[in-house]
Order: sequence, then structure tokens, then C-alpha cells
Amino acid sequence: MEREDRLSRLVDYIVDNGSVRVEEVMERFGVSPATARRDLDTLADQQLVTRTRGGAMANSSSGDLPLRYRSVRHGGAKRAIASKVAELVEPGTAIAFNGGTTTTTAAYEVGVRSASDPRFAQEETTVITNAVNIANDLIVRPQLRIVVVGGVARMRSYELIGPLSSLILPAINIDTLFLGVTAIDPARGIFTQDDGEATINAALMKAARRTVVVADSSKFDTTAFARIAGLEEADALLTDAGVTEDQAAAVRAAGVELIVA
Repeated sequence: MEREDRLSRLVDYIVDNGSVRVEEVMERFGVSPATARRDLDTLADQQLVTRTRGGAMANSSSGDLPLRYRSVRHGGAKRAIASKVAELVEPGTAIAFNGGTTTTTAAYEVGVRSASDPRFAQEETTVITNAVNIANDLIVRPQLRIVVVGGVARMRSYELIGPLSSLILPAINIDTLFLGVTAIDPARGIFTQDDGEATINAALMKAARRTVVVADSSKFDTTAFARIAGLEEADALLTDAGVTEDQAAAVRAAGVELIVA
């Protein structure tokens, strides 16, 4: 198991159980005492857990994982979705990504394609994002023009949120928004965990001619705190082959195109 994957699973274990001892880490993850202590020290340095004598305990931010500790989950599905996103991007258009693990993976694939497809060198493609990590990843791609929406950075998703975004979004046009979400309830809508993220995500949808929700199938029939919009307000939903027939039917019933990667 790679270290990032182990750290992600270790945080989950501590959140679920409230605390952990070094011996439990050793047994559960098959690591040495020194490695177990280093892993707990790393998570404590990130303020994700509180170090205790002989172990660690959850704290108020333990459930608010930074993006790098969540990106390993459902990795195969996310990569399949990301590859499909890259196929959907037309050179010379203006596209947008909000923050999140799926959109981060998708933006990376768009960057790779822009470097290998000569059409991107002929027509400048604009990428609008409120995620500072996505902007950082793509700024090295000369074929892409990067526009960053302003705001206050949020640790969990690296997204910029807040009223500063209202200064730019009403003045720009987005051809296609690729929107990552935390939860999908076809009857109630699409959701994220933070109300500030929900507000800017809704504003991005308003600025976009076409919205493609990108979410792996684990996001269906789950809940999250803040509603972004009704599912019917999106134009398409791109997910992986794990989507069930009932879930697919519910998406289509909402008048939304279903794309399966």
C-alpha cells in the first residue's frame, strides 16, 4: 500500500474509532513501529489528528480531509471519468472546473491532451477555475489560458469561495463547466459539504452554457449539507460503469444526458 493511501485510510480509521494506538496501526496496516509513529506524526502536523502518548485521537478537523488524502478513493472510476472529460473538451473553447478530486484528475488529463493534440496549439483554450491546485497544475501548459476566480481559499478542497467571485463570474462566458459534487439525489438535487462552495458552484453553473456533472457512482444516493442546484439544471452527468439501472433511469427522467465512462 502506498503511503498516501495508507494515510488516507488511517485518518478514516481514527475518525471512525475516535482514537488509535501505535500497536493498532502496526497490526492494521502491516508497518513497523517507526513507520506507524511517523504516519501519526505526519497527520498531527497536518492538524488532522491530535497526537497522544502511544497513539493519536480525532480532533475537530479530522473529518475535513485535505484533497491529497482523498484523491486515492475510487481512483479507477475517477481516472475513467477524467479521460472522458479530456475527450469532450474542444480546442478553442472556454471550460471550467470547480474543486474536488474528480475535477482535479480531469483537469490534469485535459492538460496532458493539450500538450499532445496539435489543435490546442492552434486555438487557445481557456480554463476557468476557483481551485488553486488546478490552476497550479495547468499553468505550465502554454496551450491553455488559465483564469482564476477570486475568493478565500478553503483547506479541504483548495477552492476559492466567498463574495469576491461575484466580481468576475457575471462578466465571463463558460462554454462547458465540469462540476464535481459530493452527493447526488436525483429527486432533491446535487450537493456539496460547504455552503460557500455551493454558492460559487451555483454561480459557475449560471455562467456556463452547458454543465456536465462529473461524479463517480459512489456519490449516488448519498447526502451532503449544502444544495448546489436541482439535477435537472445540469445538462449531462458523467459517471462510471458502477451506476445502477435505477440510478441511470432517474438521471434520464430528470431530462439529463447520462454519459458512462
